[in-house]
Amino acid sequence: MIKATDLPDIVPIFPLPGALLLPRARLPLHIFEPRYLAMLDDALKSPSRLIAMIQPAVHGQGEPNALHQIGCAGRLTQFSETEDGRYMITLTGMSRFRVIEELSGFQPYRRCRVSWDAFERDLGPSEKDTQFDRSGFLRLLQRYFDSRQLSTDWDNLENADDELLINSLSMMMDFQPEDKQALLEAPSLSTRRETLVTLMEFALRGGDQEDLLQ
Repeated sequence: MIKATDLPDIVPIFPLPGALLLPRARLPLHIFEPRYLAMLDDALKSPSRLIAMIQPAVHGQGEPNALHQIGCAGRLTQFSETEDGRYMITLTGMSRFRVIEELSGFQPYRRCRVSWDAFERDLGPSEKDTQFDRSGFLRLLQRYFDSRQLSTDWDNLENADDELLINSLSMMMDFQPEDKQALLEAPSLSTRRETLVTLMEFALRGGDQEDLLQ
């Protein structure tokens, strides 16, 4: 099993609003900007093959290029090149981290010194949600999807394990970036599920999600 001490202290940062990566989950990305192509090339040459996803801070709060303090690093597990030199990649979530400082340098992309402390659970086995009312959760999810005229494979959802179900929905659903950050920072799977339920219920009541978790 990988330990936090096995992870690098400095990671390349990919700030992408609304993009959420969680431990043990997979995030597909389309890479085409030159600076991120350079980041991908360097990540492929590194032993860890890590790229760290992080949300930019809300506009108007602090510095214009400020980042949230907590993100999640993923290992590059799949990539393919298109004919015009772009890449389709997949990151598999490894662990969340806390930013210590952003580093300057000659690279065209951003890098940060990070701490993996307090996120040891991310490197362990899949989490369980012992209080999970799956049938009630799926009824709420059905209402939410119906309200947005969305469809899904309900058989797969019903059979998915707790972590895969909750984390996949947290990543794919169209919440505000600050709400996505709240899902990322949830200390446990049950807390993330409770946050996800709150977001769906609030949306069904016609609330303004932008103000929900700020």
